[in-house]
Amino acid sequence: MIEVLSSVIELLKSGAAATDAALERLLPGSEIAPHSIHRSMRYSVFAGGKRLRPILCMEAGRMVAGKLPAGIADLGSALEMLHTYSLIHDDLPSFDDDDLRRGKPTSHIVFGEAIAILTGDALQTFAYETLSRLSCPAEATVQIIREIAIATGTGVGPTDGTGLPYGMIGGQVLDIEGEGTKPTAEQVDRIHRAKTGALITTSIVTGGIFAGASAETVEHLRLFGQRAGLAFQIVDDVLDMTQSSEDLGKTAGKDTASDKVTWPAVFGIEASLAQADTLIEEAFAELESYGSAADSLKSVARYLVERKN
Repeated sequence: MIEVLSSVIELLKSGAAATDAALERLLPGSEIAPHSIHRSMRYSVFAGGKRLRPILCMEAGRMVAGKLPAGIADLGSALEMLHTYSLIHDDLPSFDDDDLRRGKPTSHIVFGEAIAILTGDALQTFAYETLSRLSCPAEATVQIIREIAIATGTGVGPTDGTGLPYGMIGGQVLDIEGEGTKPTAEQVDRIHRAKTGALITTSIVTGGIFAGASAETVEHLRLFGQRAGLAFQIVDDVLDMTQSSEDLGKTAGKDTASDKVTWPAVFGIEASLAQADTLIEEAFAELESYGSAADSLKSVARYLVERKN
């Protein structure tokens, strides 16, 4: 058990290091004008995130290719830019109004609200510029951009099949509109699958596409990601209720204080954790036929539900 844990920690460290190196290379330096926006972009991106989405992307690529595909860290970096943009906007006074993120003052506290909004905008557009230059076949690049645009957008994802809002922004809208209401199981499921799960799912799917996955493998990765992404957010909801701000690196208890629609609010803490474990087992079943090639990807997914911050 200790060896397995050590292996996962090393995998996470190496994946984060590869992502940080790519981000350092790709992002404009703070000495480049306009200085304030580039300082703000780098401040939020390098504030100490776990890089889970890029790591999931890279491990999906490793599963498909049998080794880490050259250039995939750039794809992971674009996903991290998009994730960071969403966090900056989430923390704004008009959203969650939070002053702590990744253990540091949030972007709008340090740089002001206007620059924080523009920082999120800049990271989003720079992410797509990065995606346009990926070192994979043009057809794969177009497919990756399409997948990510759907996952971060407002509408119904054509590959989702549920008729429900699939994209991150659609999920954020549902989250805002759900504040102060009595949460239902259907409501919390829709919000979590869209707001958080969609970007996690597309990180895994696009990693596979970058590595040349078949259509069948892409769909297995999609189902794996949907289950793992939902499990991640369920655990995030539980941690918000059970851990301190110091442990989380963000304001603990914020969801409860803001009357957010959360999984524990509907099902309770113990049942929520049990459902997260079940979802991970269902996710693993999607990759059963890939044998040991999927072990690293599975180990990261297991970490999603066993983490404490």
